[in-house]
Amino acid sequence: MALQITQLRMTRFLGRFGRARKGATAVEFALIAAPFFFLLFAIVEITMVFFTSTALDHASMDVARKIRTGEFQSTGASSADFVAQVCDSMSGLIACNGNVSVDIRTFVDFGDVVVNNPIDANGNLNQGAFQFDPGNAGDIVLVRVFYSWQLSTPMIGTVFANLANNRRLIVSSLAFRNEPFGA
Repeated sequence: MALQITQLRMTRFLGRFGRARKGATAVEFALIAAPFFFLLFAIVEITMVFFTSTALDHASMDVARKIRTGEFQSTGASSADFVAQVCDSMSGLIACNGNVSVDIRTFVDFGDVVVNNPIDANGNLNQGAFQFDPGNAGDIVLVRVFYSWQLSTPMIGTVFANLANNRRLIVSSLAFRNEPFGA
């Protein structure tokens, strides 16, 4: 008898619970909130990566112009000076602090330009293989500027990261012939 009463109460409770509509919106939002916010944050982060890529391209072109015209070579500037000028040219919109690296090489002919993979077998940026040679008048120069972006949206790194430690490598490359600035 007591078991039947308990079953009857349970059946009534489940029936009332199934018909109740109070809080349905909250439950539906709770189910959809996590994917919604993940998607929202992923879109914002990917937008920031593309913005950084555009800013890096613009800054690289600005500073590489100084190499092309010989201004950079005449001052005896170093790789660190080039990085500092790239960071200044990005107007402080992107935090450079140790995230920017450069590889500047010279070649005799455009057909001789060789681009090596900047990522080592462990998924790290291989800065030991980078050079800094802005060249002389008439030289072919390859300028590559690298920015290591730390991904912060959870799980996006499994798809979007191309470096170790959940980082994305953003690259700006320019190839040009130095102007005859010594003549």
